[in-house]
Amino acid sequence: MAGKSVYVTRRIPEDGIELLRRRCDAVEVNPKEGPHTREELLSAVRGRDGVLCQLGDRIDAGLMDAATDCKVFSNYAVGYDNIDVVEATRHGIAVTNTPGVLTDTTAELAWALLFAVARRVVEADAFTRAGKFTGWAPMMMLGVDVTGKTLGIVGAGRIGTAMALKSKGFRMTVLYTDLRSNETLEKELGARHVDIEELFAECDFISIHVPLTDTTGHFVDERLLSTMKPTACLVNTSRGAVVDERALVRVLREHGIAGAGLDVFEEEPSLAPGLAELPNVVLTPHIGSATVETRSRMAVLAAENLIAVLEGRRPEHIVNPEVLATRSGD
Repeated sequence: MAGKSVYVTRRIPEDGIELLRRRCDAVEVNPKEGPHTREELLSAVRGRDGVLCQLGDRIDAGLMDAATDCKVFSNYAVGYDNIDVVEATRHGIAVTNTPGVLTDTTAELAWALLFAVARRVVEADAFTRAGKFTGWAPMMMLGVDVTGKTLGIVGAGRIGTAMALKSKGFRMTVLYTDLRSNETLEKELGARHVDIEELFAECDFISIHVPLTDTTGHFVDERLLSTMKPTACLVNTSRGAVVDERALVRVLREHGIAGAGLDVFEEEPSLAPGLAELPNVVLTPHIGSATVETRSRMAVLAAENLIAVLEGRRPEHIVNPEVLATRSGD
């Protein structure tokens, strides 16, 4: 595209970068290993026709005012809570994301966390490396079974559905809560659609898969956590702020639940005070989509979305399609 300038706010797999370079005249990638400062990002987006951004980039009205030529913010993520979509629409800027390509990968990570917590894998690894393993003992590192237990899915969208379907081999009872019924889960697993209170009270394992919105912040609060079984485990691979992290620390410290597996945090990269010291929590650094294959697919999809907007086509995944409707009417 003649004259089109694109900025990529963090280095992504080369497949996506190469696609952008084949289709755009000027493509610049942030050379730093870490994220931009606010001032650096404001400077970097000036004069750009498109920006391929990351979930750590705060894309708000101030940034959009600086990006006067920008037609699209292509988010390298499924969630887009880092972008003020209302302001983007007001500025006439399309917002795109990358759902679908990371569904199974993120569900697999949720299962990895579930098993790591249930079987105390991280504790056992540290115990062994520290030379404390002196021989088999009948009461050493007792965890909880997974097979035959009850799994609760909070948010039965793409990833929540994939997470639940993978439970079939473990003969689990599945409960789920969502704004609408999920025919796939009900048909394939005999899953039951229940309210959030019943799910938290009845399930042995609860996995969170809701986006962060105005209504889901601290959706999982101290009240809900206190209704869980003391043998239950919580897994969160969605967005950290969905769970009241400080309340979770208190519940874990008091052994109100058996454990938690967290890939996301309320104030990333910071953790709530005391969280890192708890032995009954497994922590990973937001790696839900972190496989070579999936991150490459995300890079290509984000690039394709951006290119489509700049070429006047409808991208595969757009968050605010009304922007395109407005342009077509110009």
